[in-house]
Amino acid sequence: MSKNKSHKSSLKRIRLTKTGLVRHKRAFGKHLRSSKSSKRLRRLRTDKTMSNPEAKRLEKLLFRRLRGRDQARAVLRRSPNPQERKQAQSEARAARTKAGLKYGVKSTK
Repeated sequence: MSKNKSHKSSLKRIRLTKTGLVRHKRAFGKHLRSSKSSKRLRRLRTDKTMSNPEAKRLEKLLFRRLRGRDQARAVLRRSPNPQERKQAQSEARAARTKAGLKYGVKSTK
């Protein structure tokens, strides 16, 4: 069975944030600018985030779930910095040695 291919043109036109929001450029900002006001052009330059129903439609095109769309930002897990990661690894290693485990397998000594 073949793999699902993500929609490449959609990937070129959007950016996904870490919180799962979809950023995209607004329409009508590339040409025929002389007839548009400066205020309107400034507003068109800013990136816009896609609404929930549109992002859900995009999930089907990309064959992936956009994480955090329905969750509050406080709920999302933050990636640990290198010091926190080392500390967590050493704590896990200490817990394994205390339980008599080495590499997840109980030693038979």
